[in-house]
Amino acid sequence: MKRYADYVGLFPLFAFIVAFLGLPLVAILRFSFQDSKGNFTLNNFSTITTGIYRDAFWLSFQLSLFSAAISLVLGFIFAIAVTRLPIPILKGLISTASGVFANTGGVPLAFMFIASLGTYGLLTDWLRKIGIDLYANSWTLYSFSGLLVVYLYFQVPLMILVSLPIIEGIKREWREAALTLGAPYGFFWRKVIAPIIAPQLFATFLLLFTNSFAAYATAAALTSGSLALVPVQIASLIASNVQVDGANTAMALGVGMVSIVAIAMSTYVLLERKVVKWRS
Repeated sequence: MKRYADYVGLFPLFAFIVAFLGLPLVAILRFSFQDSKGNFTLNNFSTITTGIYRDAFWLSFQLSLFSAAISLVLGFIFAIAVTRLPIPILKGLISTASGVFANTGGVPLAFMFIASLGTYGLLTDWLRKIGIDLYANSWTLYSFSGLLVVYLYFQVPLMILVSLPIIEGIKREWREAALTLGAPYGFFWRKVIAPIIAPQLFATFLLLFTNSFAAYATAAALTSGSLALVPVQIASLIASNVQVDGANTAMALGVGMVSIVAIAMSTYVLLERKVVKWRS
């Protein structure tokens, strides 16, 4: 009994997971295999593999892939710079700020970028005054590339937070041993550090990918549904009464999105376990 008593404190957490994750997931699975009359069907899944819904998965995949890759590179470079700051308090301030930025999203984030980089935003007007017109060509904040810039606002800080422990785990003795043996600095990073941190970086890439793939509020508020991302399509189908079996199709889209996120996160967890096991 004592062994089980140690887990009593986790009961509220388990209850929360079941109520707000388990039961909704069961409901999504149930309705994804039904039509509007409650009859069993597989048409919902055949529908989401064609037309605009297939394009939505591809667009969401591209956006998540590019935002994760760019954030991985920029965030890792910034994290290296943070670890080399001579003043420790600056490191703490940057880490705190990164935590705030990484959790900023939705309508407030969309409004921030519209007010700064929108058609008549403050930064846009200032750039025009010095001869740089962001909207002179085909670029716009409300396009794929514009949404990618917005996603970097919270993706790069998240990468910084995750990268700091990775960089701090690089032992100084490894560098000293390599330099003692005459290895150049670039060779040390390519042949010693890269193989060690590669699994962690790939796991972090998967984390960034899922974080972007599941984002909804920012894209919906910024583009007003003009970009057919999977979460936006789900919201549109649920809110619409025009399409037959629209809500059930939305549930099938949700199953597809959850499956992709689950595969990515499961791979992330496995890689993290291998890294922890290797370090121990």
